[in-house]
Amino acid sequence: MNKLNETATLANGCFWCTEAVFQNLNGVEKVTSGYSGGFVANPTYEEVCDMTTGHAECLQIEYDKSVISFDEWLEVFWQNHDHSTVKRQGNDIRPQYRSVVFYHNEEQRIKAEEYRARLNESNVFDAPIVTSIEPFTVFYPADEHHNNYYLRHPSQSYCYYVIKPKMDKLKKVFSHKLKSES
Repeated sequence: MNKLNETATLANGCFWCTEAVFQNLNGVEKVTSGYSGGFVANPTYEEVCDMTTGHAECLQIEYDKSVISFDEWLEVFWQNHDHSTVKRQGNDIRPQYRSVVFYHNEEQRIKAEEYRARLNESNVFDAPIVTSIEPFTVFYPADEHHNNYYLRHPSQSYCYYVIKPKMDKLKKVFSHKLKSES
Protein backbone atom coordinates (compact mmCIF):
# COMPACT_ATOMS: atom_id res chain seq x y z
CA MET A 1 0.00 0.00 0.00
CA ASN A 2 1.26 3.48 -0.83
CA LYS A 3 1.13 5.51 2.38
CA LEU A 4 0.08 9.14 2.28
CA ASN A 5 2.53 10.52 4.83
CA GLU A 6 2.17 13.95 6.37
CA THR A 7 3.82 15.70 9.30
CA ALA A 8 2.29 17.40 12.32
CA THR A 9 4.33 19.33 14.87
CA LEU A 10 2.52 19.96 18.15
CA ALA A 11 3.59 21.34 21.52
CA ASN A 12 1.36 20.46 24.45
CA GLY A 13 3.58 20.28 27.50
CA CYS A 14 6.38 17.96 28.45
CA PHE A 15 7.20 15.71 25.52
CA TRP A 16 7.53 12.74 27.88
CA CYS A 17 3.88 13.27 28.85
CA THR A 18 2.44 13.57 25.38
CA GLU A 19 4.61 11.32 23.22
CA ALA A 20 2.91 8.10 24.36
CA VAL A 21 -0.54 9.50 23.58
CA PHE A 22 0.28 10.14 19.95
CA GLN A 23 2.36 6.97 19.50
CA ASN A 24 -0.76 4.91 20.19
CA LEU A 25 -2.92 6.44 17.49
CA ASN A 26 -3.68 4.38 14.43
CA GLY A 27 -1.87 5.70 11.35
CA VAL A 28 1.21 6.94 13.21
CA GLU A 29 4.45 6.10 11.51
CA LYS A 30 6.90 7.93 13.80
CA VAL A 31 6.88 10.28 16.81
CA THR A 32 10.01 12.23 17.70
CA SER A 33 10.43 14.41 20.78
CA GLY A 34 12.22 17.69 20.26
CA TYR A 35 12.07 21.47 20.11
CA SER A 36 10.59 24.10 17.84
CA GLY A 37 9.59 27.75 17.94
CA GLY A 38 12.81 29.17 19.32
CA PHE A 39 15.68 31.34 18.15
CA VAL A 40 18.77 29.22 18.91
CA ALA A 41 20.02 26.57 16.48
CA ASN A 42 20.47 23.03 17.83
CA PRO A 43 19.38 23.70 21.41
CA THR A 44 20.19 21.24 24.16
CA TYR A 45 17.66 20.06 26.72
CA GLU A 46 19.53 22.02 29.39
CA GLU A 47 19.41 25.23 27.33
CA VAL A 48 15.68 24.81 26.73
CA CYS A 49 15.12 24.15 30.45
CA ASP A 50 17.18 27.26 31.28
CA MET A 51 14.72 29.23 29.10
CA THR A 52 17.50 30.70 26.96
CA THR A 53 16.34 29.45 23.54
CA GLY A 54 12.64 30.32 23.21
CA HIS A 55 11.77 26.76 22.17
CA ALA A 56 8.76 24.70 23.13
CA GLU A 57 9.09 21.00 23.89
CA CYS A 58 7.13 19.40 21.07
CA LEU A 59 6.49 16.32 19.04
CA GLN A 60 7.06 15.85 15.35
CA ILE A 61 4.63 13.22 14.16
CA GLU A 62 4.74 11.44 10.81
CA TYR A 63 1.44 9.81 9.94
CA ASP A 64 -0.57 8.27 7.15
CA LYS A 65 -3.27 10.84 6.41
CA SER A 66 -5.44 8.20 4.75
CA VAL A 67 -5.74 6.59 8.22
CA ILE A 68 -5.88 9.65 10.51
CA SER A 69 -6.59 13.21 9.43
CA PHE A 70 -5.16 16.46 10.74
CA ASP A 71 -8.65 17.22 12.10
CA GLU A 72 -8.43 14.06 14.20
CA TRP A 73 -4.98 15.14 15.43
CA LEU A 74 -6.47 18.42 16.57
CA GLU A 75 -9.27 16.63 18.41
CA VAL A 76 -6.80 14.47 20.35
CA PHE A 77 -4.44 17.42 20.85
CA TRP A 78 -7.08 19.62 22.50
CA GLN A 79 -8.51 16.82 24.62
CA ASN A 80 -5.18 15.71 26.10
CA HIS A 81 -3.69 18.86 27.61
CA ASP A 82 -4.63 22.15 29.22
CA HIS A 83 -4.83 24.62 26.36
CA SER A 84 -6.07 27.44 28.62
CA THR A 85 -2.89 28.21 30.58
CA VAL A 86 0.06 30.14 29.25
CA LYS A 87 3.42 28.43 29.74
CA ARG A 88 2.05 25.67 31.92
CA GLN A 89 0.94 22.04 31.83
CA GLY A 90 0.03 20.62 35.22
CA ASN A 91 2.96 21.08 37.59
CA ASP A 92 5.29 21.98 34.70
CA ILE A 93 5.49 25.80 34.67
CA ARG A 94 7.91 27.25 32.13
CA PRO A 95 7.71 28.69 28.61
CA GLN A 96 8.86 25.43 26.98
CA TYR A 97 5.57 23.80 28.11
CA ARG A 98 3.35 26.20 26.17
CA SER A 99 0.65 24.95 23.82
CA VAL A 100 1.38 25.45 20.10
CA VAL A 101 0.30 24.06 16.75
CA PHE A 102 3.23 24.53 14.36
CA TYR A 103 1.51 24.35 10.98
CA HIS A 104 3.35 22.93 7.96
CA ASN A 105 1.01 24.27 5.31
CA GLU A 106 -1.92 26.61 4.79
CA GLU A 107 -4.48 23.84 5.19
CA GLN A 108 -3.14 22.97 8.66
CA ARG A 109 -3.15 26.66 9.65
CA ILE A 110 -6.74 27.16 8.56
CA LYS A 111 -7.94 23.96 10.24
CA ALA A 112 -6.16 24.76 13.51
CA GLU A 113 -7.54 28.32 13.60
CA GLU A 114 -11.06 27.19 12.72
CA TYR A 115 -11.01 24.40 15.33
CA ARG A 116 -9.71 26.78 18.03
CA ALA A 117 -12.39 29.35 17.15
CA ARG A 118 -15.19 26.74 17.26
CA LEU A 119 -14.04 25.50 20.65
CA ASN A 120 -13.85 29.03 22.04
CA GLU A 121 -17.30 29.92 20.66
CA SER A 122 -18.86 26.74 22.05
CA ASN A 123 -17.77 27.54 25.63
CA VAL A 124 -17.01 23.82 26.09
CA PHE A 125 -14.03 24.69 28.25
CA ASP A 126 -13.95 26.83 31.39
CA ALA A 127 -11.37 29.25 29.98
CA PRO A 128 -10.42 30.53 26.51
CA ILE A 129 -7.89 28.57 24.49
CA VAL A 130 -4.48 30.25 24.55
CA THR A 131 -2.84 27.76 22.18
CA SER A 132 -0.83 29.67 19.61
CA ILE A 133 -0.81 28.71 15.96
CA GLU A 134 2.57 29.41 14.41
CA PRO A 135 4.29 28.58 11.14
CA PHE A 136 6.65 25.63 11.33
CA THR A 137 10.22 26.66 10.68
CA VAL A 138 12.61 24.04 12.05
CA PHE A 139 12.52 21.04 14.37
CA TYR A 140 15.44 19.91 16.51
CA PRO A 141 15.23 16.33 17.81
CA ALA A 142 15.87 15.85 21.52
CA ASP A 143 18.61 13.53 22.71
CA GLU A 144 17.67 9.89 22.15
CA HIS A 145 17.08 9.16 25.86
CA HIS A 146 14.06 11.54 25.74
CA ASN A 147 12.32 9.46 23.06
CA ASN A 148 9.98 6.59 23.98
CA TYR A 149 10.21 7.67 27.60
CA TYR A 150 6.91 6.15 28.76
CA LEU A 151 7.53 2.94 26.82
CA ARG A 152 10.95 2.54 28.48
CA HIS A 153 9.93 3.65 32.01
CA PRO A 154 6.26 2.73 32.58
CA SER A 155 6.71 1.97 36.29
CA GLN A 156 8.66 5.14 37.10
CA SER A 157 6.58 7.33 39.48
CA TYR A 158 6.44 10.29 37.07
CA CYS A 159 5.10 8.04 34.34
CA TYR A 160 2.59 6.43 36.68
CA TYR A 161 1.19 9.66 38.15
CA VAL A 162 1.43 12.01 35.17
CA ILE A 163 1.46 10.00 31.94
CA LYS A 164 -0.70 7.00 32.85
CA PRO A 165 -3.82 9.17 33.47
CA LYS A 166 -3.39 10.66 29.99
CA MET A 167 -3.14 7.14 28.57
CA ASP A 168 -6.24 6.05 30.49
CA LYS A 169 -8.16 9.04 29.11
CA LEU A 170 -6.93 8.28 25.61
CA LYS A 171 -8.19 4.70 25.85
CA LYS A 172 -11.54 5.84 27.22
CA VAL A 173 -12.24 8.73 24.84
CA PHE A 174 -10.42 7.67 21.68
CA SER A 175 -10.47 3.86 21.77
CA HIS A 176 -11.73 3.82 18.16
CA LYS A 177 -8.58 5.67 17.00
CA LEU A 178 -6.02 3.45 18.72
CA LYS A 179 -3.67 0.89 17.27
CA SER A 180 -4.88 -2.64 18.00
CA GLU A 181 -1.93 -3.42 20.30
CA SER A 182 -2.60 -0.36 22.53
